[in-house]
Amino acid sequence: MTRYDRKHLIYLYWRESWRRVRRRLALAHFALTRATVKIPERLVVAPTDLRIIDPFVAEEIIADRFPLAGRMMATEGESPFLLPPPSPAFEARLHAFAWLRHIRADKSDEACLKARRLVDQWIQTQGKRFDSAVWSVDIAAQRLIAWLSHSPVVLQGAESHFYRRFMKSIAVHIRYIRRMTEHCALPEARFRARIALAMASMALPLKPSAVRKAGLDLDRELEAQIGADGGHISRNPRVALDLLFDLLPLRQTYVNLGHDVPGRLIQGIDRMYPALRFFRHQSGDLALFNGATATLANELMAVLRYDETAGKPFRSLPHLDYHRLAAEGTVVLVDTGMARSSDLSRNAHAGCLSFEMSSGRYRFVTNSGAPKFAGGDYRQAARVTAAHSTVVVNETSSAQFSESDFLGPVMIGGVETVAAERDQSASGADRLLASHDGYLASFGLIHERELVLSADGARLRGADRFHPRAKKGATPPPSHATARFHVHPAIAIVPKSDDTVLLAAPDGESWLFSCPGFLVEITEDIFFADASGLRKSEQLEISFSIAETPEIRWEFRRA
Repeated sequence: MTRYDRKHLIYLYWRESWRRVRRRLALAHFALTRATVKIPERLVVAPTDLRIIDPFVAEEIIADRFPLAGRMMATEGESPFLLPPPSPAFEARLHAFAWLRHIRADKSDEACLKARRLVDQWIQTQGKRFDSAVWSVDIAAQRLIAWLSHSPVVLQGAESHFYRRFMKSIAVHIRYIRRMTEHCALPEARFRARIALAMASMALPLKPSAVRKAGLDLDRELEAQIGADGGHISRNPRVALDLLFDLLPLRQTYVNLGHDVPGRLIQGIDRMYPALRFFRHQSGDLALFNGATATLANELMAVLRYDETAGKPFRSLPHLDYHRLAAEGTVVLVDTGMARSSDLSRNAHAGCLSFEMSSGRYRFVTNSGAPKFAGGDYRQAARVTAAHSTVVVNETSSAQFSESDFLGPVMIGGVETVAAERDQSASGADRLLASHDGYLASFGLIHERELVLSADGARLRGADRFHPRAKKGATPPPSHATARFHVHPAIAIVPKSDDTVLLAAPDGESWLFSCPGFLVEITEDIFFADASGLRKSEQLEISFSIAETPEIRWEFRRA
C-alpha cells in the first residue's frame, strides 16, 4: 500500500468515526425529545403511488404468505416482524411496506383489515427499536411514503385507538427522519428522506412555513444530486427511475393542493427524463452500470408516460461521464467515468471503459449488472472489473474495495483520471477514444479503448491498447490481459472459427464478432441482473500478453 493510500484510509476511518459519533448524538437527542411529538389530528391527502400493482401478491399476503425480494415466507398467523427473515433484502422490503400497494388490488374489508393489523403489529413490535436496521434512514423514509400513500387502505374501517397510534407513529417517523438524514452516508437515501418529509408536509395539516421548509430542503437535495445533464450523482441509471416514482406524485400533490411547487422540483424532473432515456436500450431495458439491476418494461413505462420533454437522447452525459453512440437501430453505451467520492463509491462498480450494445429488440453485449435480491457476496462479485465488458489486467480489478465492516464497501483505490474525446469521420462514423489509469499504480499501465460505430449502425470496430507509464527506476510486473464481452442470456453464441463467433437473437437478427489473430473463447458466465435472479449465461474472452501484444483489434458486424 502506498503512503497516499495509507493517508487516505486513515482519513476515511476518521471521517466515518466522526459521522457515527454525530449520529449517536442525534439519536440520543431524538430519544429524549420523542415523547414531545405532537400527534396530528388527520391526514389531508394520500399521494399517488405509480408503482405496478400485483393482485397475486395481495392474495398471498392475505393468506399469511409474503413473496418479497425473491423469497417466500409463510407466517401461519404469526407476526412477520417477529420471525427471522430469509434474507437481508427480504427484511428491508418487509419493513419498507411498499407491498401495501398490492392491497389496493383487493379493497375488500378483509384486505384492509389485514393491512391495518400488519401496520399495527409493526408499530407495537418495532416502533421503538430505533437502533435497529429497520430504522435506517432509507427504510424509514420508504415506510413513511408507503404509509402516507396507502393510508386510505390502512385506515378504512379503523377504530379511533388505532387511528391515534398510526398518526403518532407517522409523527415519530417525521421527527426521526428530520434528525437523522444529515448523518446518512448514502446520497440516494438522503434524497428519499427529503421526498418523504416533503410528502408529509402536505399530507398533514402543517403550517405553511413547515411546507416551505420541507420544499427548500428538497430543492437543496435536487441541486446537489441531480447534475446539469439530469443524471444522478451515483452514476446508477436505476436510481433516477426509483426517485421519479416518488418525485412525480409529489409534484402532482403540490399542484392538487395549490401549494407553491419547490423551484427545483419541476426543473429537476424535466432534466432527469432525457438522462433516463439516454440509458435506455433499443430493447427498452436500462443499461447496467454502477449498481443498476433488472428493470421491468412496465416499471419503466409507468414513469416514461409522464415524460413531456421528448426529443432524441443526448450523445453524452458530461457530468456523469457516459457516452452514447447510436445509428440506425444500434446503440452503444460507454462508461467513461468514476465515483466522485467515497460515499458515492459504496455501490459503484469497477467498470470504467465498459460498454453495452443493443440492436433491434435485443441487447447483445451487456455488463453483468447488480443482483436484485442476492446477498452481499454476490453484490461484491458483480462490482469487480471482470463482471463488465472491458479488459482486465492480471485478473485484478481496476478499482479496489474496502473489506472493512466499519468503512463499508467503499472504493479505496483505483481509477483517478479518465480522458475521453469524441469525433466524427467524413463518412459519418462516430468515434470515441477514452483511457483510464486504474492499472497505473499496480502495473504501470494506461488502458485506452477506441470505439467506432459506422454511420449505418451495421459495424462497431474496437481497439484496446495498453501504454506503459512506469515510474522512473521501477520495473512493472509482467502483465496478462483478458478482454471480456458479456453476452446477454437471450443471445445464442455459435462458433464460426477460432477468431470469429456468431451472436444470434431470438428474432433472427445476428451479429458476427471477430478478433483477427486471437482465439475467441466462449466461457461460462453469470448474469446477475436478471429479473428472476441469478442466471447462467456466456461470455467471449480474448487473452493476450501485454508485453508481446499491447494492442488488440476486434469488430462486431451485423450479419
